[in-house]
Amino acid sequence: MNDRAKSWLNLASHQQSWGIESIVRELRGARQAWRQAHGRTRELGGREFPARDALRDIANALCGVLFPMRLGPPELSESSEDFYVGHTLAQALDALVRQLQLELSYSARLQGLSDSRSETQAVAIAKGLATALPALRRVLDADVHAAYLGDPAARSVDEVLLCYPGITAIIYHRLAHYLYRAGVPLVARILAEIAHSETGIDIHPGAQIGKGFFIDHGTGVVIGETAVIGERVRLYQAVTLGAKRFNSDADGKLEKGQPRHPIVEDDVVIYAGATLLGRITIGQGATIGGNVWLTRDVLPGSHITQANSQNITGTQHLAR
Repeated sequence: MNDRAKSWLNLASHQQSWGIESIVRELRGARQAWRQAHGRTRELGGREFPARDALRDIANALCGVLFPMRLGPPELSESSEDFYVGHTLAQALDALVRQLQLELSYSARLQGLSDSRSETQAVAIAKGLATALPALRRVLDADVHAAYLGDPAARSVDEVLLCYPGITAIIYHRLAHYLYRAGVPLVARILAEIAHSETGIDIHPGAQIGKGFFIDHGTGVVIGETAVIGERVRLYQAVTLGAKRFNSDADGKLEKGQPRHPIVEDDVVIYAGATLLGRITIGQGATIGGNVWLTRDVLPGSHITQANSQNITGTQHLAR
């Protein structure tokens, strides 16, 4: 008996000892029941959705393209930098097109439309992202510089780029935000959740964030879908920019996409544990102290602490 035959016998023996056959059968039944209940009975013959592992590899490659001598391969030399960037970018874009096409095809089928244009659309979105990378790199340079200036423990911008979870999160966010606005929200959300799992920082790809953004420490930060953040804003760990309430339609279903998260203007600092809820405006240059709970507007230049946060009155509300 050859090795392959022995392997198959061992596999069959393990399946019998664990009762694998009946579990496989029951899992198939569970899948079929869910698909029937949700109208997913069409047999596509292949994967229908973008793959997390593929998108993780694409994002890592794009990080290397943006910062080749810091986030690229360890053996890279400056003399081969351009070759690496070009080669890696081409591979990443080819792989990205496949993932984008999966989402676009699924979205078209969901709307009862033909998916014949999905490949053309996917190529156009990937090309647009590639064209945007130089500008995105310049914005990220401002983010890295803001982190270096904002943390006395940072010894260099290189340390910031290599070590700070807030920088990893914002790199992923700026890639994901472009794709979100380009019309592929599922791919964008997967990228955001990959960053969330790696850094503990949860930024929805729909959030609008200006340049010079710095999240110090970072763990537990949550930034909602419709949040708008200006330039040179600094957040600390466990800050939440969340929704105060969720509006429902006549059928009781949650309304999607409504503005429900804070607007944070330029040069604002929000310290650890602060919770800001609803479509409130935090005025330019304001400072929000640690563990403050806010559901009202804050005037520009204000300093809000736990002690005085309850004294914000309606006369302080900003005009909208």
